[in-house]
Amino acid sequence: MESLRSDVAACAGSARTGRPRATSRAVLERLGFELFAEQGFDGTTVDDIADVAGIGRRTFFRYFASKNDLVWGDFEAQLARLDALLAAAAPDTPMMDALREAVVEFNRFDPAVVPWHRQRMALILRVPTLQADSAVRYASWRALVTDFAARRLGRPASDMLPRLIGSTVLAACVAAYEQWLTDEDADLSALLDLAIRQLATGYGDLGLRA
Repeated sequence: MESLRSDVAACAGSARTGRPRATSRAVLERLGFELFAEQGFDGTTVDDIADVAGIGRRTFFRYFASKNDLVWGDFEAQLARLDALLAAAAPDTPMMDALREAVVEFNRFDPAVVPWHRQRMALILRVPTLQADSAVRYASWRALVTDFAARRLGRPASDMLPRLIGSTVLAACVAAYEQWLTDEDADLSALLDLAIRQLATGYGDLGLRA
């Protein structure tokens, strides 16, 4: 964390010499995560993050609507990416295969990003004060899968079957992430692939292994 804080301090020093402070969503995100690791999510305030970044509260809120929003990062952009992956699925690919391939690709990260993503998901899945916010975000994610299933099935998204597919695929992904967080050697892509394959079989083949 010291190297990142030093970089931010250098930017703050530049501001004092007449140049504007340089920051970004990514810098604030990393600083926030590191403070959460040191002080806990509930023990860290927006003011704490702003102080370390050398900015004011008002500037922080230009990047993120809240501390919770910082944890999720650019969620709207990520939703758009998942939507694009689903839209790009070949029409002749079976629905559950298309969903599995899109979800696995959506959750593929550069190795350098994985430690940060692991911390992000640990916060999202384990911090009680984030759960209400998480439910709203999950609903948006689930709606994309539900709509995709509805299109493939030729049914309204309000029908039970597309809703069931959206909800169970989300549950499978959450289960895969929970397993990943308990095992640092686990491969996230393999766990997600396995979870959705198992779901697609209706648990008829319990011999599947990661």
